[in-house]
Amino acid sequence: MYYMKAHESAENYLETILVLSLKGERVRSIDIVNELEYSKPSVSIAMKNLRAKGYIIIDDDGGIMLTSKGRKIADTIHERHIAFSDWLVSLGVDKKTAAHDACKMEHAMSEKSFLAIKKHIQEWKRDVCG
Repeated sequence: MYYMKAHESAENYLETILVLSLKGERVRSIDIVNELEYSKPSVSIAMKNLRAKGYIIIDDDGGIMLTSKGRKIADTIHERHIAFSDWLVSLGVDKKTAAHDACKMEHAMSEKSFLAIKKHIQEWKRDVCG
């Protein structure tokens, strides 16, 4: 089981680093500040803590990269976010609300429950899409 003994904010930071890096750009603290709308000091403290726990590497120029340990957590949280958000939208929830609610759901659910819901969504999609 992947589950990180970190709290929700650490998972949000790791997911944000992943999403920003997937855009093909070098991730810096200011990018995280802008994306999450957090203060610079808050992001700086978080990056220091994530680096100390081995989830990120910060290069000499301030570039932030996920370690394999951090990437595993970020991938898991991001997968959950996408699955929950898409599922809620398919149920008729508007995209903004779905994304907001998915962000809450992705952190609170056990791996076992998520896998059961994921399986249900996949079966539902097969039935609907043929």
